[in-house]
Amino acid sequence: MQRVLVLGGSGFVGRALCERLAQSHPGLRLLVPTRRNAHGQAVRPLPNVDLVTADVHDAAALARLAAGCDAVVNLIAILHGSEAAFERVHVALPRGIVAACRAAGVARLVHVSALGVAADAPSRYLRSKAAGEAVFTGSGLSVTVLRPSVIFGAQDRFLNVFAQLQQLAPVMPLAFGAARFQPVWVQDVAAALVAALDDPATAGRVFECAGPQQHTLSDLVRLAGRWAGVERPQIPLPAWAGSLQATLMELMPGEPLMSRDNVASMSVPNVAGGTLPGLAALGIVPTPLEAVAPDYLASRFGPLVQDRFRARHR
Repeated sequence: MQRVLVLGGSGFVGRALCERLAQSHPGLRLLVPTRRNAHGQAVRPLPNVDLVTADVHDAAALARLAAGCDAVVNLIAILHGSEAAFERVHVALPRGIVAACRAAGVARLVHVSALGVAADAPSRYLRSKAAGEAVFTGSGLSVTVLRPSVIFGAQDRFLNVFAQLQQLAPVMPLAFGAARFQPVWVQDVAAALVAALDDPATAGRVFECAGPQQHTLSDLVRLAGRWAGVERPQIPLPAWAGSLQATLMELMPGEPLMSRDNVASMSVPNVAGGTLPGLAALGIVPTPLEAVAPDYLASRFGPLVQDRFRARHR
């Protein structure tokens, strides 16, 4: 491979992938489109990245991007939105990618989906992700699909959010505390993407990307607070209160921290099913949460905790 189109390359997982490929494949050029030039600042300094401003939902623009590439990686996804928004990003975009690959003669595609996808799943997110995977059936492309659990890392919007909420509130009202996750480190997901790109034998297969341990939501909130130095007592909420809480968050300006669709997704365990190959099949030993998260949470929130302590004791 000489050139790879990385859709979503300026995002959380995309940055980790580009950095890893810059180290392991110094001669490989990565084409990273962004909606706005400013969005790509994190990957701009990498020596192998060509950053371009483009709308990947425009068929002609997508075809131009795919031309001259040897493979495409699709990392683009949303967590919140209407039925139409999920359809546009998780289903229509994969259709556009298939069309662009066919037009450009690109046979190789690596696509990131999610654990728990199913046509009859309880959330729009999971149903649309399943529909997106179905787009590749019979496409004629050599497609590898990765299904990660929730992804953690220094810039995540998962453990960092739990820590931030506990920094602000004296207690943590928490619904669905028994929901199960199997968090996977962003660097392990990036390594899995590289392994899939490098090995043509992974085409036509689906891999589950999950960490070595399962955790409940309550456990994860507690650990995030503890490692950040801001652990708060939890107040369990009934399901109806959690749904109401998510509804109110949806009404707040900006991207919500939680939506009713997220709540619906949590009714399905976000853990590896065990019937599909996992990270080990790609030569990766999954990294435990406690090997990474305490360092980046303490680094981000520790100084804030110390400043608050000093302010109280002046």
